[in-house]
Amino acid sequence: MATTTDPQQTPSAGSLGERLRVPSRFPYRTIAMGTIGSTLLMLAALGAGGTLVRDPILGHGPLSWIRYGHGRILANVMLYTGFALIIWAWVRLGRYALAGRIGSRPIVIAAACWMAPLLVSPPLFTRDVFSYLAQGAQLLHGLDPYANGPAELTVLPDVVQNVHPLWQTTPAPYGPLFLLVAKGIVSVTGNDMIAGVIATRLVLMIGLIGMLWSLPRLVKHLGGKLPITLWLAIASPMTVIHLVGGPHNDLLMLGFLTVGVLAALERKHVVAIVLVTIGMLIKPTAAWALPFLVWVWANHLPGDRKVVNFFRAGAASVGIFLPVFVAGTWLSLGSVNLGWLTGLKAPTLIANWMNFPTGIGEIFYSLVNLVIDVEVSPFVTVFRAIAMVGLFVFAGWQWWLARDGGYPAIHRMAIVLLAGAIVPPPSLPWYLTWGFVVLSAFEWRRRNLAVVVAVSVFVTLVYYPTGEQALYDWWFMAGVVAASVYAAASLLRPDPLGIVAAWRGKPVEQFLPAEAPRSS
Repeated sequence: MATTTDPQQTPSAGSLGERLRVPSRFPYRTIAMGTIGSTLLMLAALGAGGTLVRDPILGHGPLSWIRYGHGRILANVMLYTGFALIIWAWVRLGRYALAGRIGSRPIVIAAACWMAPLLVSPPLFTRDVFSYLAQGAQLLHGLDPYANGPAELTVLPDVVQNVHPLWQTTPAPYGPLFLLVAKGIVSVTGNDMIAGVIATRLVLMIGLIGMLWSLPRLVKHLGGKLPITLWLAIASPMTVIHLVGGPHNDLLMLGFLTVGVLAALERKHVVAIVLVTIGMLIKPTAAWALPFLVWVWANHLPGDRKVVNFFRAGAASVGIFLPVFVAGTWLSLGSVNLGWLTGLKAPTLIANWMNFPTGIGEIFYSLVNLVIDVEVSPFVTVFRAIAMVGLFVFAGWQWWLARDGGYPAIHRMAIVLLAGAIVPPPSLPWYLTWGFVVLSAFEWRRRNLAVVVAVSVFVTLVYYPTGEQALYDWWFMAGVVAASVYAAASLLRPDPLGIVAAWRGKPVEQFLPAEAPRSS
């Protein structure tokens, strides 16, 4: 890294393109912009986020106005302003990383600064954390979270009443080890929802630490560039706003997954199977990775007999998986209760077009309904079933193609994790991190990164800050699409529409892509 000052702070520089050519030691202003945005998110969430039914701080005090009427409108304006600042800062940081102007340290510091205010924020774009705490409370008080929803609790009223109505009577869809974690949190925080949310975020930071430790090492195996990897996996709005600001237990699972994948590549296969199985006991979708790790192990065994090596690695993997699975389940639930596997059906209650089989079913329903009065559910059910068959065929084919192990096996594993987030219902925004975090350690083309930017902005905005979906608010979605495309274009060239140039009264030619850095 060069040691000259940040071009953002060099007033003598001419065009934006010229400023971007100047190497930067540390992008202070970019990090500060995102930190201001994150602070605005935190403050605005007090009125526009996943607020409590009975808020002990804002419920009836002098600040309660932010939760109602014009105060809530102001909170929403402030929240989306903060969101825009974070995206602006993230995209600008990405341009610097692509140009080779910054290393990994400023990106990690930026992510830390952007996450810090959100550690004490009300939940953003979701209310799932309230379900986590309620299901932990069920386990704490001797109830089976896989048999009934939190509504059966007769204690901890604040915990129960803040669960979304859809999940009040729905069994838990999470792994037993995560419910044990939630039980531990509730045993400390009790009926205090604010403390419960903050404690949950702090525990989930274990996953972030695992990612920060493993990703630099994964990059060495998978051929990526560390600043780009950290920019995608750690500083992304999907991580900062969804996984931390949410918060979501996917963050904890990803920590075990990434460390497990690294262990497999470094020939520590027993450790790899144990860690990924633990990840599965937190979030069951980590199971997609296990069959691919068998190929990695098989190709590390000596000898040329691939079939024999496959069966040796497969038998050893199963021999490790089963006791870890049974022990984790027993430790969490006090028995080998496999009811949590049937609980995986619970998320299918969410139906919207972000899950593309559901969307196709809704389109066909709309066309048929023009002629005949029919129900939507058969159409959605049929297309979901077709898509699931296709997913298993696709996953099986990718697994077979990964039989040479190594780099290709991990790449195909990440693709299947991504498909597992998109095809089965529901397709929730933060699910995309399952594949993106692992894929971030590979080499990326600039235009593909622009697509990731568009997707990241889009999926972060398709839910309102309260956690309710915005997918059928078509005017709002048009604005979301426009913002996503503009953010993607801004990664490829600064100020793609010449807005900043016009505001500053400078010729648009100064902002053309020929003036921007061309390095990848």
